Amino acid sequence: MTKRNVLLTLMLIFICGCLSYGAGFSVYLLQERAQINHAFDVFWEAWDRVEDYFYGDLPTRQERTYGAIRGALALLGDPYTTFVEPQPRELERDRMRGYFGGIGVAIQKDDDGQVLLSPYPDSPAERAGVLEGDVLLAVDDHMVTDTTSLDTVKAWIRGEVGTMLRITISRPPTPPFDLSIEREEIQTPSVVWRPLEQDPSIAYIQIARFTERTGDEVIAALEELLRENHCKAVLLDLRDNSGGLIPTAVTTVSQFLGEGDVMIESSRKGPERVVLVESGGQAITLPLAVLVNGGTASAAEIVAGALQAHQRAPLIGETTFGKGSVQLIYDLSDGSSLHITSAIWLTPDRRPLEGQGLTPDILVSRRNGAQNETEDAQMERAITYLQTEMP
Repeated sequence: MTKRNVLLTLMLIFICGCLSYGAGFSVYLLQERAQINHAFDVFWEAWDRVEDYFYGDLPTRQERTYGAIRGALALLGDPYTTFVEPQPRELERDRMRGYFGGIGVAIQKDDDGQVLLSPYPDSPAERAGVLEGDVLLAVDDHMVTDTTSLDTVKAWIRGEVGTMLRITISRPPTPPFDLSIEREEIQTPSVVWRPLEQDPSIAYIQIARFTERTGDEVIAALEELLRENHCKAVLLDLRDNSGGLIPTAVTTVSQFLGEGDVMIESSRKGPERVVLVESGGQAITLPLAVLVNGGTASAAEIVAGALQAHQRAPLIGETTFGKGSVQLIYDLSDGSSLHITSAIWLTPDRRPLEGQGLTPDILVSRRNGAQNETEDAQMERAITYLQTEMP
């Protein structure tokens, strides 16, 4: 047999093997699908009875589907593996982006269930004439009632930049009237910074949530506070920060650490993944303190845990929330999403965060010994610490 014939024979054997495997795998998938369909027979059997005999109104097909997904996920016993419907998912995206198309107005409900408006300064809403305390009656053709959720109202108000929105307002004794407002890009900063009034040599940086904007905002804050205001220490406030995006948390840690690990990610499949500090930090040698409390969670705990593990800064305040799991987010075809816990985080010194949180180096409650509601014992303790550390 020639070399060419040998090669042809081997190729035929390989192709036949692949076809056999493919056919076998296809049969397996068909069998698996048949078993799944058979398992759902009892579901449809039960639902047929509901449709035949239930006295009240029946949920829509979509509501049944969403309910079935939630019920199945509940069997996993994991509060962070969740199904998110399209409307709250879009609001979630807006929070993570740090901007959205809207009119720049905060909304809240009063005791009677009315939706009250509060325009942002120099926002489209304020320029159009919306006043603090105006009652929202309708958005375009959607009536706002006492049963309408705030998330629903937000979804109606938000939309593509440049599009028009009509709102109906009640402002007694004036009769209800309409305002047409063009949506603009509304920025939602995640970082507040300033020199402390109590000691201007201390730079105060408060991070509300880790969004796509946070890393750039922290860098801008440090540039202004350290270079323009000549601050000599940093107080990082992560209290009530529920987390957010990990990449911007890593960028934040890297402004204060010159090298080392930020966190360790441990999953069921594959080896552990170590996330390293990024280069170029602006405040890697300045005295630093971090404020935390029971609302400090997830990405905020990663930041606090890394700084504590490297003995870069003491944590001052109360034990953190203890949310140390990783969720992968899968957007589904109808705009909903599935959040699936896929791994857990460990601090650089291998402490788990999930269910435990971080214990502060200096334990103090916010109201500890305070004489009035404006006093902040945690802040005062952090200032005292930094003043002793500054050259």
